[in-house]
Amino acid sequence: MTVKALLQPTRTKRIVFFLTGDIMLLTIALASAFCIRFEFSFPDQFIPIFTGWLPVILCVKILLFHFFRLYSFTWTFIGIKELVSIGNACFFSSAVIYLLNMLTFQMLHRGVFMPRSVILIDFILSLLLIGNFRVSKRLYYEALKKQQVGKRTLIIGAGPTGERLVREFLRSDEIRFMPVAFVDDDPNKLGARIHGVKVVGNTADIPRVVAQTGAKMAIIAITTAKHSLIHRLFTILSDCGIKDIKVFPHLNQLPTRSISIKDIHDIKLEDLLYRDAVETDLDLIRKFLQNKIILVTGAAGSIGSEIVRQSLLYHPAKVIVFDIDETEVYNLMLQIKPRARVSTEVVPFIGDVRQARTLEKLFSTHKPQVVFHAAAYKHVPMMELFPQEALDTNFLGTYNLANHAVKCKVDSFVNISTDKAVNPSSVMGATKRLAEMVCSTLDRRNGTRFVSVRFGNVLGSRGSVVPLFLEQIRKGGPVTVTHPEVERYFMTIPEAVSLVFQASAMGNGGEVYVLDMGEPVRIIKIAEDLIKLNGMEPYTDVNIEFVGLRPGEKMFEELLTAEEGTTSTEHHKIFVARNNSQFNEAELNDFVSKTQSMFVNGNQNIRSFLSEHVPFCQLKK
Repeated sequence: MTVKALLQPTRTKRIVFFLTGDIMLLTIALASAFCIRFEFSFPDQFIPIFTGWLPVILCVKILLFHFFRLYSFTWTFIGIKELVSIGNACFFSSAVIYLLNMLTFQMLHRGVFMPRSVILIDFILSLLLIGNFRVSKRLYYEALKKQQVGKRTLIIGAGPTGERLVREFLRSDEIRFMPVAFVDDDPNKLGARIHGVKVVGNTADIPRVVAQTGAKMAIIAITTAKHSLIHRLFTILSDCGIKDIKVFPHLNQLPTRSISIKDIHDIKLEDLLYRDAVETDLDLIRKFLQNKIILVTGAAGSIGSEIVRQSLLYHPAKVIVFDIDETEVYNLMLQIKPRARVSTEVVPFIGDVRQARTLEKLFSTHKPQVVFHAAAYKHVPMMELFPQEALDTNFLGTYNLANHAVKCKVDSFVNISTDKAVNPSSVMGATKRLAEMVCSTLDRRNGTRFVSVRFGNVLGSRGSVVPLFLEQIRKGGPVTVTHPEVERYFMTIPEAVSLVFQASAMGNGGEVYVLDMGEPVRIIKIAEDLIKLNGMEPYTDVNIEFVGLRPGEKMFEELLTAEEGTTSTEHHKIFVARNNSQFNEAELNDFVSKTQSMFVNGNQNIRSFLSEHVPFCQLKK
């Protein structure tokens, strides 16, 4: 058996080990107290008193040690709280012994009376011996760690998170990281030592600190840092040659306020673009979704699958996972089934929103109360090649679904829209604008409340720029960017869905909601950051090429436009588009008939048709 195994006993062995050790140490403490009291001699007349009191003292102390849970400590992890318990156990046991000693003096005779100074000295010695005994293994491991080599790590942030991080490193049996220094922008912390690791400068000193300490890795231990600070630190560390950069999630992204070493992850693009945490009215959303039957179309896609996942948190009665892609529905069901509560039924449904027969069966069987419509063709260049498919799915598919929702008296219908529906310059954008108009027109028909929620790009969605860039980087480049000045709005998928829920819950009906996407981001900057995140240098290890704007693409996306204007809501990240376009009911029916007849005339006629009938359309014929 190894030394490490011997030092990690089972619970029973640990209790026996500590009990045996305590008996020996308490005996030594009492004997030493008598010796010290009598100037390192042990008078013969006190030997009977010692032998008579020893069993009593051992019983009292062992019982109080058990009461204060000294035998349930895991001695590798002993800390301040445990040391306080040891102090309390020793103090109260000595107090009990003092009272028993005084009772014997009153009731019996002086021959069994123990000098009070012995009790005081015994208390001090017991506290020192028992405390050191309990802390010995931690001291041993910390001394051992200093002789072992982990990856030399710079900790950025000497606050509670950084302190907890180093403490857990020192406690861990696995030597993966060796903290060599802290940096922190608080001048009051300069020169301080945290678990032996010194604060040697601020974030501006990182290049000097890396050179002096030989750090090979950095951990950003600031759970309140905004993306601007994370991005600045990432740039500094990358320029210093630090490729291994880890970060804690923002405090609002953690499942609890308790920070753990397990929360560390490699820095990602989401960390660099992360903005202020989204605040939502959880009670309002819960009231909107709890015990409801929810239908999610396009449920296997990036947005649809996140709607499914987040909706489960609000304990709906049923969630219907509806998509045309049976493989992705199957995969999603494998992911979410274990997470769903027993009271929530999760039902897969394969079908196409364009098929009336499928929708008839879906609504008659499950009778949904809330519909999240995320099924759509979304790739701009591809829909320029196949405008009929875009019109058929994005417009007629929405019309079919909305009509069935009205017939079945669905409570709420939420249409997931896009910034490309504003002043649309692409077939995809124009068809999504038509879908918004359908929802505005049908609002309150048969009691169904319709709202649309419009937002920009989401990070990591299927077919978006980030997965494309990552695949190009994996192949060694080049990374292709359309134009050096092109900008897009970006939002994380969980953030977008949280705001969709918020807007859906507070809508009165007929609104087109616009989400505040923050500041636009240059695509070239995303490409450069992704190359750095993969441990390479842009233009050196992986080249970036400009290929020109694709058909239907804009240089800059529009969300809050003079075309409509917006009205603020009670939520600071959600606005309502004013004067959003809609049909009257006769116009809608006529337009649907015209659209269906257009399909026989070819793609070019469809583009002209959209240009003539979609408000503010900038589509080239």
